[in-house]
Order: sequence, then C-alpha cells, then structure tokens
Amino acid sequence: MADKTRIAVIGAGLMGHGIAQVFALAGHDVAITDSFTANLDTVKQRVSANLRDLGDDPAATDRITPNADLAEAVRDADYVVEAVLEDLPLKQTLFAEIEKHVRPDTILASNTSVIPITEIMKGLQHRQRALGTHWWNPPYLVPLVEVIGTEWTSPKIIETTMALHKAIGKTPVHVKKDVAGFVGNRLQHALWREAVALVEHGICDAETVDTVIKASFGRRLAVLGPLENADLVGTDLTLAIHKTVLPAIESRPGPSPYLEQLVAEGKLGFKSGEGFRKWTPEQQQELRTKVTRHLKQAR
Repeated sequence: MADKTRIAVIGAGLMGHGIAQVFALAGHDVAITDSFTANLDTVKQRVSANLRDLGDDPAATDRITPNADLAEAVRDADYVVEAVLEDLPLKQTLFAEIEKHVRPDTILASNTSVIPITEIMKGLQHRQRALGTHWWNPPYLVPLVEVIGTEWTSPKIIETTMALHKAIGKTPVHVKKDVAGFVGNRLQHALWREAVALVEHGICDAETVDTVIKASFGRRLAVLGPLENADLVGTDLTLAIHKTVLPAIESRPGPSPYLEQLVAEGKLGFKSGEGFRKWTPEQQQELRTKVTRHLKQAR
C-alpha cells in the first residue's frame, strides 16, 4: 500500500470521526460518510475541536471530505473502515453494498468491538480482503487497534493493515482467532462480570469495587500486564492462588440478574442519572473530564 493511502470511513459518529481524525493527521486523504445528516454536517467541526484541544495540526481537517453518497465515498478508496452501530444485519448489508463500489483489492475493515468478523464478512465475494480493526474510544487518545482476520483473510492483508496502523501511530496487535469480543473486551468484561457479582452478592458496594481497582492493581496495569505479573510473582504462586480463588469467582455464562434488573427498572447509568450508583450532571462531567485528562497525559 502506498505511503499516502486513500481512506474511507463509514460512520461519522463517536468512533468514526475520531478514526478519520487519526488518519488525516497522519497525512492520508479521508472520505467520510454517514446516513445521519447531523453527524456528517458536524464531523469537521468536531475533528477541528479535538485537534485544537490536543494541540495537533489543524490543517488535518482539510484532508477530511464528508460525502453523503456511500458509493462516491468509497469508490476511490484503498482502505475502507466501517464504524456504525453494533448491529450485525446492518453491517452485513452495508459491506455487501460497499463491495459493489470498490476495487477487488480494496481492504474492507469493520470496527466492531465484539461481533465476530466472520459473521459480518461471510457474504462478501472477495472475503480474503476483509478483516476487523477494533479501535478503542476515544480513537485519537487510546493507542490500541486489534486486527482480526477470518479463515479467509489473506496474510498479506493482515500484514498491510498492521503496517498501516503502526505508521499512523497506533499500537496494532494481531488477534489470531476470530472470537466474540476479541482480546480486549473479553478481558475487560471478565473483570466486569466479577465486579457486578461482588455487588449483586452483597460483598461490597459499587463505589468500593471501583476504588479497589483504581487504588490497587489498576495503578500497575499500564506498565504491568497480567501475564507479566504472573511471571513476576511466579507461575507456581499463580497456580496456588487460582486453586483457591477461581472456584469462588462468578462463572455464569449469561448476564447477571442484578444487571438485568437495573436495566428493567430504567437505571441506565449516566443517561438516566442512576445505574450501579447515582450520578448528578456535575458528577458525570467531572468523571468524563478526569478520564480525558488522564488519557491526554498518557498520550
């Protein structure tokens, strides 16, 4: 793939505009499209605001071209990345349409966070050029991109996609088997399952769960991964701990009834003012600001 790759981003919402921003900042021309006019009309404004906030080159916005026509947006693309809602039929329909308007060698990627790529891409004519690239939110602050191939994906396509993302400053990793949730979300939600269970069973409240994580092993996670930690303390000690603690950890295959009850009662978190905890608008803004400040400092 050439040094300057023509990118098409499908979806100009939370993830899509950030992905477009990263590619444009790295010098690539980006066409972006969205079926929601409001998203498309404001995409350059939102990217520009992000660039100003981060002190990045404002000229990157000039390399982003909004286009309401999907066919026109993808026609000249070397690389297409989809960032629409987590809806399998929608993604399948979208890629079937995209394939009608791109070259046979154009790389097609989905930014899904949990849906197996195989399910999304199985209806394509040229499945060897299709894969997943799972970015994390916000895309311009979190470095990881999980690159997921299917049984059909060409090794060359994996290699090209990894190189492309490394060149724009991301940290790409190759997920070797296409499984639901890939690597990051499987790890994250294994932790969330136990976090919910601790509250559900009355072991502690939600605030305590978050405090324990943030004030203990969470402090190390940016520099010490779990398997590095296991080697650091010793696999023998890790085994001994697992023999005691794993039988006691929540292992149900489905969602927690406690979580289901919260949703049924309309306790939807920030959007309703209460989830596991109650949140005033001021508390919500304070937490959002704290997270953004932390990620900017890490950047």
